[in-house]
Amino acid sequence: MLLSTALIVAKIVISITIFNVWLVRVNKPTPWRGGDAKSMKEEFETYGLSKAIMYIVGTIKVILAIMLFISIWVPELSTPAAGAMGIFMLGAIAMHFKVADPKIRSFPALVLLLLSIGIVVGEVLLEGL
Repeated sequence: MLLSTALIVAKIVISITIFNVWLVRVNKPTPWRGGDAKSMKEEFETYGLSKAIMYIVGTIKVILAIMLFISIWVPELSTPAAGAMGIFMLGAIAMHFKVADPKIRSFPALVLLLLSIGIVVGEVLLEGL
């Protein structure tokens, strides 16, 4: 029961965070943006990535966040969505390192990576029970 609750909380935290970053704060400055970027577009430019890549990444992350939220009721979506989200978070961390950001700027991506890994491992453990 505790594991199931923890997985639900992790899914909600990831979903809300992604919705916030990509739908609410996409054009707003945050302390976590790469380089001196004030918006998501500027952040992707800092990383040397195009506006098209930004839209592709954002769309996929929002879809994965929706899948994670729906996986609360449709568990088959959980592992693929969390696994893919984890890969995107590794990419986010790599981009921060690429532009020599202070390590603290990678903290949100690291938390989401760890939550994603926790979901995958937790789902495997639940299947074994």
